[in-house]
Amino acid sequence: MGIYLNPGNDLFRQAVNSEIYVDKSMLIELTNKVFDTSDRHLCVSRPRRFGKSMAANMLSAYYSRGCDSRELFSRLQIAKTDNFEKYLNKYNVIKIDMRTFAEQAENASKMKKYITEDLLYELYEQYPDIKMPPRITLEKALATIFNQTRIPFVFIIDEWDCVFRAFKSDTEGQSKYLGFLRDLLKEQPYVALNYATGIFPVKKYGEHSALNMYAEYSMANQAMFAEYTGFTTDDVTELCNKFDMPMDEMAQWYDGYKVGSYDIYNPQSVVRAVSTRIFDSYWTKTETFEALQLYIKLDMDGLRQSVIKMIAGEHIKVNTGKFQNDMVTLNSADDVLTLLIHLGYLTYDFDTKTAWIPNKEVQQEFINCIEDGGWEEVMNSLRQSDELLSATLACDSNRVAEILEEVHQKNSSIIAYNNELSLSVTLALAYYSAKNDYEIFRELPSGKGYADLTFIPRKGVDAPAMVIELKYNNTAETAIEQIKAKNYTEKLEAFSGEILIVGISYDESKGHSCVIEKNLK
Repeated sequence: MGIYLNPGNDLFRQAVNSEIYVDKSMLIELTNKVFDTSDRHLCVSRPRRFGKSMAANMLSAYYSRGCDSRELFSRLQIAKTDNFEKYLNKYNVIKIDMRTFAEQAENASKMKKYITEDLLYELYEQYPDIKMPPRITLEKALATIFNQTRIPFVFIIDEWDCVFRAFKSDTEGQSKYLGFLRDLLKEQPYVALNYATGIFPVKKYGEHSALNMYAEYSMANQAMFAEYTGFTTDDVTELCNKFDMPMDEMAQWYDGYKVGSYDIYNPQSVVRAVSTRIFDSYWTKTETFEALQLYIKLDMDGLRQSVIKMIAGEHIKVNTGKFQNDMVTLNSADDVLTLLIHLGYLTYDFDTKTAWIPNKEVQQEFINCIEDGGWEEVMNSLRQSDELLSATLACDSNRVAEILEEVHQKNSSIIAYNNELSLSVTLALAYYSAKNDYEIFRELPSGKGYADLTFIPRKGVDAPAMVIELKYNNTAETAIEQIKAKNYTEKLEAFSGEILIVGISYDESKGHSCVIEKNLK
């Protein structure tokens, strides 16, 4: 066994032996399907904390000739498949975590040099009897070994894209690095499988689009890898049952990533919550947090307005097609939002082409980022949200109208003022703290129409449900009449307690009014 050549199964064994382990071994069935075919190049990108290295360690343990992993996999789902034995521990695996080389090198060219030197050293050590050709290169050494042994290589490249984050300005070195990957992997018969992980997809680096041998699976479209992107609802339900944790609170904190047809949870955060039995933000303060801090403060063609809408719970249309797959070439709000999708700060629905903040943990990171400088109006609105909720629950309609008028006017420069949609966004922002106790729905179909805002108490919360109707240039009483006439409380009939119906209106003079009625079921 070597450090990079056939590194063994120790890291995966430690993961499987852990108290909390979720079986994602059926990912191997997907890689087996493309093994030694023209589709053998896969780039599966996802954010930090979403199990990239775990998957890399698992594939290495499965394919590598440097270990016997039969017993290790025998209790996992992949062992039940027809092709399990066919590929098990029969190939030369080269597993490289590119971060380790980036940390050792002062530029991308040196990084490439160190990778070549270390791999050649291990190849010579493993195959001392094979005579190598003159003017040796890494790809020549691999081709020579394959020609004489007929044992192909499996390449597992973890954090393939770290060069574009570690050496952001080293464009010449980046170019050489991409050329190195192209020469090493593309159209090489010794490559039976090439599995790369990273935060970003691969294709859009100028002339080096020649790396298009990769089939890409990113957070914008994970396709067949969706189930293996993180923990599914079934995975988390099983963990909550096993460790006696409340599933609804787990979902509020860590769910919300829309990946294909799956609701995906942040796996590292779920594990930390189960281990500590504390729900909190376990977001690691890394370079990705710095990116969020930097980029959401840019006032780039409506970016600021989009961020505020998402903090309020809105979904935003995003064109992900122009993004150049780095943290430097950002020319529009769409580029920044796409970057945040890949970093895991937003989730994205491929079908609707919309993005949003997925859960409470990530919402807290957005709030942390806007707390200092330039967002005072928004932060003041969020700080008033406790008082607004208390006033609503106390049926203090005058105070509710006063707070909403203040919040609406302070944010009118950011959100267009004179329409019901802008009031809806402002209202969701103003009721921000209500998310702790309520699930909040915009345009919820109920009765004979769509309720503007519906607040349903979370499990275990002793509070009334609420239905809010908004009106512009009309009266709050008219809004109340509409709630009753169209039976907007129908969806809440299973709720056995009190329901508040709230009418809110404002006019061209920017005056707000409110009426609140109790409706006992």
